[in-house]
Amino acid sequence: MKEFNSLYFVGAGGIGMAALERYFLAQGKKVAGYDRTPSDLTRALESEGVHIDFDDDPALIPPYCLDPSTTLVVYTPAVPQSHRGLQYFTTHGFEVVKRAKLLGIVTLGSKGLCFAGTHGKTTTSSMAAHIMQVSGTGSNAFLGGVLRNYGSNCLLSPTSPYSVIEADEFDRSFHHLTPYVAVVTSTDADHLDIYGNYENYLESFAHFTSLIRPDGYLIVHTGLDLVPRTQPGVTTYTYSRDEGDFHATRIVKDNGTITFDMVTPWETVEGISLGVPVDINIENAIAAMAACRIAGASAEAMKQAMESFMGPKRRFEFWLKEDGKVVIDDYAHHPDEIKASITSVRDLYPGRKISVIFQPHLYSRTRDLCDGFAQALSLADELLLLPIYPARELPIEGVTSQIILDKVTCPVKSIYTKENLINSLHLLNFEVCLTLGAGDVVNMLPQMCQEIKLQQR
Repeated sequence: MKEFNSLYFVGAGGIGMAALERYFLAQGKKVAGYDRTPSDLTRALESEGVHIDFDDDPALIPPYCLDPSTTLVVYTPAVPQSHRGLQYFTTHGFEVVKRAKLLGIVTLGSKGLCFAGTHGKTTTSSMAAHIMQVSGTGSNAFLGGVLRNYGSNCLLSPTSPYSVIEADEFDRSFHHLTPYVAVVTSTDADHLDIYGNYENYLESFAHFTSLIRPDGYLIVHTGLDLVPRTQPGVTTYTYSRDEGDFHATRIVKDNGTITFDMVTPWETVEGISLGVPVDINIENAIAAMAACRIAGASAEAMKQAMESFMGPKRRFEFWLKEDGKVVIDDYAHHPDEIKASITSVRDLYPGRKISVIFQPHLYSRTRDLCDGFAQALSLADELLLLPIYPARELPIEGVTSQIILDKVTCPVKSIYTKENLINSLHLLNFEVCLTLGAGDVVNMLPQMCQEIKLQQR
């Protein structure tokens, strides 16, 4: 990397790209890039020193990124090959690499705490980064969510030997990593547009476990279909909420709080209190603390970190708690995540009406997991379904939000466009509203919360 003075990121507003941009800014590099539309994240990056354009015209590329000998170009698979800027770089002698490869290079010389899984990896990796920070050891953390404790998805330490990495299975990105500790939270089928079938998806996780350093560790959730393929010398532990080498005991839920003890192979850590007190975070905390315990974090540091942990943005994030009205946003976009999110809300607010606004993410995921989505969403009292957020995909004939709605069994259900939903808020009587999805549903929340507040006056 020393020969490159500047980096250009094609897809600069992606959350995974943002962490690398912040890392290289801190290394004194010039950083620029392209993204499709402005967002809160791109605005934050621009304020930190990243030059971002929102048109793919190569004429907009800044002069310091026009020398192939001093500029590295980084892209994400979500960017189409027809992108004019990307075509310019590939035809003019630039070295062009995927984000995942660069992340693997950056973290190669560190002891990587890598968190993989269909769901849970953003929260568990964020918890681990916070634990390492509180412990005083620190880490270079590359996360898939903006931590509310720090206002960033990248934590930096010039002295720590550790990195904390959200290990993404999309496009087999996590195969570029060399974990010291690998955590696998779940292996439920996803990204079948990439893998074709569940067997290939599981094989990808098995290959990930083969990349763990011979002196490393695998921490795997109990009961997974995964058959690990670790090298000789790797130590394997299991975990879950209620069983495994690492698990919780003496769980107490009281007046919006959750406390528990954690059993480890070496001791029991007593009196852990969750800063984000939802049931699924018991298990997430166990995974994060298990990895950090191996990395040398003390029991006291883990307890302090869990109590002060505010969570990543868009992971069970409260937007409104006022006069009996509650609005929560969650990134859940897989049936199991949706089920866990709705169940957690019911656990917090028993007897209240739960209204769910869900924006499906990807045509292929909607097609492949339609039955699971319908089953999970049927746990709501009221479902307001938005059109599919396409992201990187073109439409698939016959695949719309309607195929989910037709199978949902909750008593009240309907499809809205975002505009119609905003215009209809004065007719809706939300008690507890949960917005779900990996698309841009979050952009509705400021106006939604304002409208709900007005209703209360």
